[in-house]
Amino acid sequence: MASVEDFQVKELNKRTSGQAFEVILKASTPDAKSKSPFPLSPLKKKTTLDDIKKKMETAEDRRKSQEADLLKHLAEKREHEKEVIQKAVEGDSNLRKMAQEKLNQKMEANKENRTARMAALNEKFKEKDKKLEEVRKNKETKKEVEN
Repeated sequence: MASVEDFQVKELNKRTSGQAFEVILKASTPDAKSKSPFPLSPLKKKTTLDDIKKKMETAEDRRKSQEADLLKHLAEKREHEKEVIQKAVEGDSNLRKMAQEKLNQKMEANKENRTARMAALNEKFKEKDKKLEEVRKNKETKKEVEN
């Protein structure tokens, strides 16, 4: 058993998991408190008005810093949202523009096809008119020859 001024340390049985100790504190006496070079609890210094003001100022600075960080984070978040919305609007605009161009191309192709079909039909009708005219002339000439 080892003895030190205000407490005693007694070694218990050794175990496979380690060692065990028992610490026995002596009864405290008013005289013992003043003799101890290492008090059990630290001495508290009295807080002054200046200390309180310094603590309040540091707390206020910390609050302001946290608020500024929060505002900065929110501003960055808003900026990111604006960028995302801008990209979405641009993407939508590009999609609409491409769809409009595609529609215009289809309409132009349909118009050209229709024009070509109409021209072909007109040509066909002209050919038929020529044949009809030839048939009439032939018929008239036959009538004249017969008469």
